[in-house]
Amino acid sequence: MATEKNPKAGLGALLTPDNCALILIDHQAFQFAGLRSHDSQTVINNVVGLAKAAKVFGVPTLLTTVMEDRGGLLLKQLQEVFPEQKPLDRTWINAWEDKNVIEWVEKTGKKKIVIAALWSEICLAMPAIQAAGEGYEVYVVTDASGGVSLEAHEMAIQRMIMAGVVPITWGVFGAELQRDWARTDTVPELANTLIDHSGNVGTSLLWEWQLLATVPDSSSGV
Repeated sequence: MATEKNPKAGLGALLTPDNCALILIDHQAFQFAGLRSHDSQTVINNVVGLAKAAKVFGVPTLLTTVMEDRGGLLLKQLQEVFPEQKPLDRTWINAWEDKNVIEWVEKTGKKKIVIAALWSEICLAMPAIQAAGEGYEVYVVTDASGGVSLEAHEMAIQRMIMAGVVPITWGVFGAELQRDWARTDTVPELANTLIDHSGNVGTSLLWEWQLLATVPDSSSGV
């Protein structure tokens, strides 16, 4: 007797450049001012690295803010990853209740939705829980998100897991999309992202490239 497949296990549960879309929610000045679960620089580093990885692999990415005129512009370093995109500004606290966000998701045709947001307990949890309940496979990037306290962040992650949401970290995102180092087209740009944003991993990788005298140049594709 065949058993029912578990959608959260097996090869199909992993992310690929073709099966997911990324939504980055409210990485703005006001939200960072209330961030207490992580230090701000860590979240800035991680969300920018996450965005760069998405760009390397051509993953559809939506930047969105809430009440920009009061909460501030999107993080400058994040905006610079997608300079041509004007963030979608909302009044809805829950991004998944904004019809413009839903329309964007539907146009991508993706059923795996990756989300990072400030704050975890509100602007991350609300859309993640709702989207999971509407049939999407939702992945939340915990270290590119954060809450007003460590408890708030951790309780949000637990609540989302109970709703079927899958927690990942930003480095996992790029690794799953790359999957095979023999896919050499994306290696130079991904390597540069790791060098810039992965701390000791990045410095070790740079050392290895220097030993080989082949430091990757993403601008030339070498």
